[in-house]
Amino acid sequence: MARPYRTASLLLASALVVVAVPGTAHAFGEDDKSKQPSKPSGPSGDASGKSLMASVSNSKITLTYPGGRTAKASVGELTSVDPNWEPPACWYEPAFSPEELKDAVAAGEGGLVNAHVWWSNGLWVDHYEKGKPDSNFDLTLPEDTSADGYKDYNLGKKGMFWRSVVREGRYQDSAAWECGRIMFWQDAGTIPKDKHAPTPETLAAFAYDKIKVPDTEVELKPQAKSTVNLPTWAWLDKGTFKDVTVRADLPGTGLWAETTAKPVALHLEPGTDGAETHPASGDCEINDNGSIGAPYTKGASGEVPPCGITYLRATDGKPYQLKASITWEISWEGTGGAKGDLPNGTFETTQDMNVQEVQSVNR
Repeated sequence: MARPYRTASLLLASALVVVAVPGTAHAFGEDDKSKQPSKPSGPSGDASGKSLMASVSNSKITLTYPGGRTAKASVGELTSVDPNWEPPACWYEPAFSPEELKDAVAAGEGGLVNAHVWWSNGLWVDHYEKGKPDSNFDLTLPEDTSADGYKDYNLGKKGMFWRSVVREGRYQDSAAWECGRIMFWQDAGTIPKDKHAPTPETLAAFAYDKIKVPDTEVELKPQAKSTVNLPTWAWLDKGTFKDVTVRADLPGTGLWAETTAKPVALHLEPGTDGAETHPASGDCEINDNGSIGAPYTKGASGEVPPCGITYLRATDGKPYQLKASITWEISWEGTGGAKGDLPNGTFETTQDMNVQEVQSVNR
């Protein structure tokens, strides 16, 4: 019996989705108790990955690092400079071959038929073995649609059953419900004709989240204490920062993308209004050789550094918090010559800055 579509829509719209938390994905129905979970469907699965009760954020996208990872032990994730950028909240991926699905149903007690709906084992048998139709649960459509069932898990056919995946951290977002189709068949060598089908840009955005960059601790001179009205030089040596590339592949689809983060500028914020940055914008561009600014040399204390800060007031027991952030320019390329840009990313660190008054002796 098909699940009442309007009931599911009402529950979603009335904020009762609080029951749908990561690791506890529930199905809703008024009269069909078999479509309500008897146990939470948290992340699990055997060594062969055949369990139907897999985490909805357990994507099969694989990651590699063509240029190697950063040599520094301390690394962090990038933050997009565009607060309005929203990477895909969900998409569809290959999940099971016919043989894998049959084995998983035979061995299990139920599982996720899409990112938010849990089916008892009997429903899997009804739809994927006996060929009974069921609701698609696509809440983005004005009316429910019915999905045709399958005979004996499509054994002997070439292709995969595809299921929705939710981006990590986005499970509670309403956008994550847009990939509402129950697990469906896709012939080998083809991509679903669906607006939530994966694309090279989907993979590029997935890789964006996995970029790790080195901490931004700049060299300073003087190092221990700065002096009021005397410039503090700031720089990063050649080779400290280099491009970081992450490659994402979605097995069984031929889709791939390489996302590259290129360091383009250092931004300084002195931690007080009583200071001047050099240059005035606080943005120190990266030199052709990969360095930033210029190291302090003996006798240059009175010169204006290409990158640095002049503090105008001394600290009073509590150091200023110097913020240094690197801006990374993000680009990608992928399957079939596709390419583009993603919003720049930044990574910021904070350093203590003590500033002393000029000491003088009157004779």
